[in-house]
Amino acid sequence: MAIQNITMPQLGESVTEGTIEKWLVQPGDKVKKYDPLAEVASDKVNAEIPSSFEGVITELLAEEGKTLPVGAVVCSIEIAGDSELPPPPPAKKSAVSTAILNAGVQKKQESPKATTATITAEKPIRQDKVRYSPAVLRLAQEHDIALEHVTGTGEGGRITRKDLQQLIDAGNVPTKEATPSEPAPAATVAQPSSSALQEKPAVAQAIQAGDIEIPVTKVRRAIANNMVRSAQEVPHAWMMMEVDVTDLVTYRDSIKTEFKQKEGFNITYFAFFVKAVAQALKEFPMMNSMWADDKIIQKHDINISIAVATDDALFVPVIKHADEKSIKGIARDIHELASKVRTGKLAMDDIKGGTFTVNNTGAFGSVQSMGIINYPQAAILQVESIVKKPVFLPGGMFAARDIVNLCLSLDHRVLDGLVCGKFLNRVKEILENTNLSSTSVY
Repeated sequence: MAIQNITMPQLGESVTEGTIEKWLVQPGDKVKKYDPLAEVASDKVNAEIPSSFEGVITELLAEEGKTLPVGAVVCSIEIAGDSELPPPPPAKKSAVSTAILNAGVQKKQESPKATTATITAEKPIRQDKVRYSPAVLRLAQEHDIALEHVTGTGEGGRITRKDLQQLIDAGNVPTKEATPSEPAPAATVAQPSSSALQEKPAVAQAIQAGDIEIPVTKVRRAIANNMVRSAQEVPHAWMMMEVDVTDLVTYRDSIKTEFKQKEGFNITYFAFFVKAVAQALKEFPMMNSMWADDKIIQKHDINISIAVATDDALFVPVIKHADEKSIKGIARDIHELASKVRTGKLAMDDIKGGTFTVNNTGAFGSVQSMGIINYPQAAILQVESIVKKPVFLPGGMFAARDIVNLCLSLDHRVLDGLVCGKFLNRVKEILENTNLSSTSVY
């Protein structure tokens, strides 16, 4: 008999942790390979943890409601023999493949691995013998953290970004000016350092009578971290173009009632915009690229991320292969993905693989905005509100026309004004020539 561990899966791109919402098994239950073991949730998606083996559940190592990092052991399974053990994973693997890999055979009485960073007052480790990841170094520099006084929870005591974030959240940051004189307890229960105590009064003074303190949710913190990363790492540039969509508005308004009765969902203006963007991306593939340090990756598939907001969060599900779909097909995807977001049924596959983002800021009445790029993509297009404006026509006449602003944010490491200008002009051309006689939604 051997004991195998099941770990917290990667629930999406840039997701680092998940919460056990509900256990679907109990110790003693027999399970088959791929049977669901638990329902888990992250800031982006709800999913199930599948079993990697056939056997008997021996222990549940995480309580319902507990949040664990990706890769943390959540339960153990006793299997018969070693015949079903999977081969060792390759050195490099995708996030999806790591989601259901086991943590390896272990003895039943093995002590659990530490999951919380601590601060130590032992003699500092020589910095020339220690290597830290760029993310750890950046976070340490931002918060003036003395890394030599932090014991990490990674492999071999390696310090991870999550270790530092735990210390920061707990107000227990060992600074270079004021390091602890004796070992401190775990970050989750530690006393604040002297530098943290000095900073708190300034925050306290800003809170006045009648103010409301709103706790930061996991979803809001994840959004904040991703936006900060994009703003800090990506050199943003912006471009805006006016588009006359009078014919498009007339066309859509003339078919919307019949379309809803026939198809069961709305044909929105946004579907026309997404279709135009997908077509232009096919003609200007450089816009469908990503920065990868020593190279630029031009993506083959055109997968359009769309922003869908709830009361306290922003989700970015993906319309896969948007260039291959009709306007009706895109409208259906928009309807289904928005429904999944608002009912909490968004799946892991719904948020993976986006290559370019289109944001419908016009739904809120916005007429001009500058979006933050959805990392690691190279651009985001804000579709603003369609408004009536007086426009001069050929011959010196003017009339009220339906005008929309398209606002493009671009990663200047990947894209330049020339290709972006041509791309936006092509989107403009497609939209201004969308009408009853030349365009079919099917």
